[in-house]
Amino acid sequence: MVRLSRARAGAAALACLLLAACSGSTPESPAALWVPGPGTPWQWQLSGRLDLTVDVPVYDIDGFESTAEDVAALHERGVRVICYINAGAWEDFRPDADAFPGELRGEGNGWEGERWLDIRALDTLRPLMAARMDLCRDKGFDAVEPDLLDGYLNDTGFPLTAGDQLAYNRMIADLAHERGLSVGLKNDLPQIPELVDDFDFAVNEECAEFGECDRLTPFIEAGKAVFHAEYALAPEDYCAETTALGLSSMTKRLSLDAWRDPCP
Repeated sequence: MVRLSRARAGAAALACLLLAACSGSTPESPAALWVPGPGTPWQWQLSGRLDLTVDVPVYDIDGFESTAEDVAALHERGVRVICYINAGAWEDFRPDADAFPGELRGEGNGWEGERWLDIRALDTLRPLMAARMDLCRDKGFDAVEPDLLDGYLNDTGFPLTAGDQLAYNRMIADLAHERGLSVGLKNDLPQIPELVDDFDFAVNEECAEFGECDRLTPFIEAGKAVFHAEYALAPEDYCAETTALGLSSMTKRLSLDAWRDPCP
């Protein structure tokens, strides 16, 4: 749901990936996908100078701004790396911004330079999201965190339904899996019972603040991690509850810089 808009990246980075002919390969079905287990510690950094030294087995970092060398450096330490992309909103600062038709750009989502996408346009969005998945795969990431998979719960400017969201989220999961990438369900608590089998882990923001963490238990019961962050609460306010539930919890700044205060 949240991250700060960051500096614009060079437009050449994704130009070739936007054309299917440039990919050089077709998606492959993975032999086995990485499925992180409940309680796995993690680091989530989407802004500031990337700190590669945090002693955790999982990192979640920006897919555009992180390099293949960053991913390789983490792999050298045995760290699994998740690729953050925005799947539900258009971002004017991304190198592929011009590829998204204007009619698919809806209301602003509260973050500078971002507008909700009309996720009903599956045929148009599929190749654009596939190109982003290719970027993650080609940099060596293990998994994808597709953000904003709950547009139907927001004022997007489009009459999105729960059915529209299910269809889109499953498309996103399929695109990741076709490329050998695990994929996390970001927020979208109401649809967890219907989507838990399609996704390999969950990423959640602020379930403790809003008294909703128990809604994530289907992932825990399936043996899949729930990577959880709070912004307004200190660990002592929620860790007893979330640790008992099996969540991987920490407090972060809203900017999602390197600082973290995890549950003990």
